[in-house]
Amino acid sequence: MINDTAAKQLWIRETVLYHIYPRSFQDSNGDGIGDLQGIIDRLDYLNDSSNESLGVKAIWLSPIFRSPMVDFGYDIVDYELIDPVFGDMATFDRLVTEAHKRGIKVLLDFVPNHTSTQHDWFKESRQDYNNYKRDWYIWKPPKPDGSPPNNWLSVFGGSAWQLDEATGEYYLHSFLPEQADLNWRNLEVKKHMLNVLRFWLKRGVSGFRTDAIYNLIKDAELRDDPPNPAYRPGQDDPYDALLHTHSSGQDELSGTLANFCEILGENSDAYLVSEAYVDIPEMIKLYHACPDHQIHSPFNFNLIGREWSAPSYRDFIDRFEGALDPNDWPNYVLGNHDRSRLVSRLGSNRAKLLGMMQLTLRGMPVIYYGEEIGMQDESIPENQQLDPWGRRVPGFGLGRDPERTPMKWDASKKAGFTTGVPWLSISSNHATCNVEAEKDDPNSFLNMYRTLIHYRQRSPGLLTGRYESQNCGNEAIFTYKRICSDEILQIALNFSNQPQTFEAEDGTLICSTHADARAPDDNKIFLRAYEGQVIQIYTAKVSKILGKK
Repeated sequence: MINDTAAKQLWIRETVLYHIYPRSFQDSNGDGIGDLQGIIDRLDYLNDSSNESLGVKAIWLSPIFRSPMVDFGYDIVDYELIDPVFGDMATFDRLVTEAHKRGIKVLLDFVPNHTSTQHDWFKESRQDYNNYKRDWYIWKPPKPDGSPPNNWLSVFGGSAWQLDEATGEYYLHSFLPEQADLNWRNLEVKKHMLNVLRFWLKRGVSGFRTDAIYNLIKDAELRDDPPNPAYRPGQDDPYDALLHTHSSGQDELSGTLANFCEILGENSDAYLVSEAYVDIPEMIKLYHACPDHQIHSPFNFNLIGREWSAPSYRDFIDRFEGALDPNDWPNYVLGNHDRSRLVSRLGSNRAKLLGMMQLTLRGMPVIYYGEEIGMQDESIPENQQLDPWGRRVPGFGLGRDPERTPMKWDASKKAGFTTGVPWLSISSNHATCNVEAEKDDPNSFLNMYRTLIHYRQRSPGLLTGRYESQNCGNEAIFTYKRICSDEILQIALNFSNQPQTFEAEDGTLICSTHADARAPDDNKIFLRAYEGQVIQIYTAKVSKILGKK
């Protein structure tokens, strides 16, 4: 089975996954909110088969399903309908068709942990104790003093339990009170949610990003979570006051993931990637949850917030690569709709350097819309926040509006995103940071991303080459090779704010973070502050060279 699936899954090993937050990508009707037709209108930017396009071959859309939008689509009332703010099913079908014409796969966001409390399932569940769907959600009576059943916390602040006055019981919500957790120990819930996957696979999608997978299965006995001894009151997110050992991450999750993979296995090329902010040992468990490792992988978020130094990045990547089985396909995420943008966290020079690293490591790079032009967060005053997380837990910088602002297409007043009033403010530097301004600038973010994405498509070293960490004797530089029988590439990344030189094999400069880079000469590589270079050492005759070593 693995060999058969491996043949089907070649697209995963050749693609860059581009994450679109639909509300913010392109508005087609002037209501200020991005939509499906807007995505269709911008498909040529993503891939029109020319070197002028970005060159991505897969897109993942954040939720587009029918929703009251309390959490902007992650509170779903119908998993098999498109929310009118984004369009309709005919537009979605056209999006899939047009994407496929351009060689672009479409992945959807699957939100299995919870539904909106306005979902018909929950409305039935809360009618009375004996309702057929009561057990579809997690209901428990209060303690004798009327308090919640246990001490579990909501990610979005406060208790994870909400009292239902009508029935006198609490229901569980790991996120907002408007997002009631489904009971995945109920076989009917599992059956209906697996059918959701089938529904969208039949409509031509190529896979799913599974939201909040680690929250899916809870401790059957609902035991209290233990306190976190490292928690700093007033400094840390209140959710971190507990270690979530019982409210998430249960061993039974592996079986549920295996069920997902069985459904995906019915499709010729489907793929599942799961959201879980976990370290390497837990990631490996998630890789191995599916018997066929070609079908599923967890997102790797461990580069977000990492200490800035070459040894820190090298150490993590070496350990991650060393832990993977041969059939496990790595991925690297530098930002998303829940985390501050890369440029805002690190600055432009460092962000560009990490972009080069991400696009040259083994595995699937995952790009959040706008990273390819160096978009940064837009400051949103607290009293103007729309995001429920920031509103419910003020003072900790948890609001996600800043990283969700509209894509910047040009220097016009509304950045080419809309003709109406944008749902979030346009980034203040849009006059210089936009697609039109960067597309012909050889020193821009966009030029580097576009160059490397297209080079990946024809580079055997980047597509199939093994990763080999190098020790160049300079702790300011992270350098590694990508090696296969047809090509050897040397990637050199200067993590310091000072120029660096080190001895290395001569070769052809393929790409640099700096347009006027100095090519390797006399067995030396010259790097300016925060410069990265991709150098082709050998091609075609590489197998003979390797044979001499």
